[in-house]
Amino acid sequence: MSGLSKKNKIVKIRSLNETKKYGMAATNLKELLKKGCKLFQIPPFGSRICLYEDGTELTEDYFQCLPDNAELVLLAMDESWTGFVFDMSLLLNTGRNSGLIIDAAKGLLSEEQSPKRRKLLGDLLLHIEDNSETENRSDDEDWFQGIDVRFKTKSAYMRYNCESRIRGYMKEVDSYAQTIQKPKLKDQYRKIVECFVMQLKSDKYNGCYFNRTEKEHERLCTKEGWFTCQGAFDQDECKSLHSINPYGNRESGILFSTWNLDHRIEKKRTVLPALVEALHNHKNSNINLDYFYNLLFTRENLKLVHIVCHKKGAHDLLCDQKKIYQKGKRKVFLVCC
Repeated sequence: MSGLSKKNKIVKIRSLNETKKYGMAATNLKELLKKGCKLFQIPPFGSRICLYEDGTELTEDYFQCLPDNAELVLLAMDESWTGFVFDMSLLLNTGRNSGLIIDAAKGLLSEEQSPKRRKLLGDLLLHIEDNSETENRSDDEDWFQGIDVRFKTKSAYMRYNCESRIRGYMKEVDSYAQTIQKPKLKDQYRKIVECFVMQLKSDKYNGCYFNRTEKEHERLCTKEGWFTCQGAFDQDECKSLHSINPYGNRESGILFSTWNLDHRIEKKRTVLPALVEALHNHKNSNINLDYFYNLLFTRENLKLVHIVCHKKGAHDLLCDQKKIYQKGKRKVFLVCC
């Protein structure tokens, strides 16, 4: 009679190779094993059940103490489970665009009420639903939504994206002439600006930085399109391990626009004032314009950083006094100055 009085315990159970969980009721562990093996078509011999959370194997006594809706995993004889960390490992080893993982995440998202968990699931879907292997507009029209029709490939648009940022820096350099009061000094400065423009045109405004089809040493991303935050100006690397692939989907592309090409030695606070001061004290021909060009427009002084790692306060870094003035013969692109 005591066996008949036992109350059904309701649990959520899954197999090792499935993400979907099934509700199941049983009065004891033996009954749960029998039902689970039948559902998942697992041989009963050597099978066992453990906690999803940490992999603890259930005994009859442990089973009776479980709360309702406990999450469990049914294992065949040679299978093992070390907890939800194992699930994460499976996820990381899953091939790109796995329909199984995407469907499971969408299913959880539709039922989830917790804002925190919805955010985590949303971020997961953002990175799993990845079309980075496509390049042409015709293969991923959603990615090109709102982008001018002249761009036929993702790489072409990303190159333009980078060029636009560098052009913006050039406009700031040009407009800085308005702060110079002495006419002769302003004229000298504008001649230097013309040289910078000529060199930028020759370098195609360094659009290669965002173009995944460029050579490895010229781009800031992997050949798949992944960018990694290089950390704040005063750090050697990103402590938060920020990364993004704007080639993957439209939302990632929009989010990437918030990342900054940050000047370690600041453009307006430090580099341009140092250039004007050098002009004031020396002739154009004595100034190392290669050095200033690199500080203003190249990776020598630019770091790609996530918006969180972009420190907007004063950097307090100075130009290298040993590099401000030219040594030896000048390079060809500066002859115009």
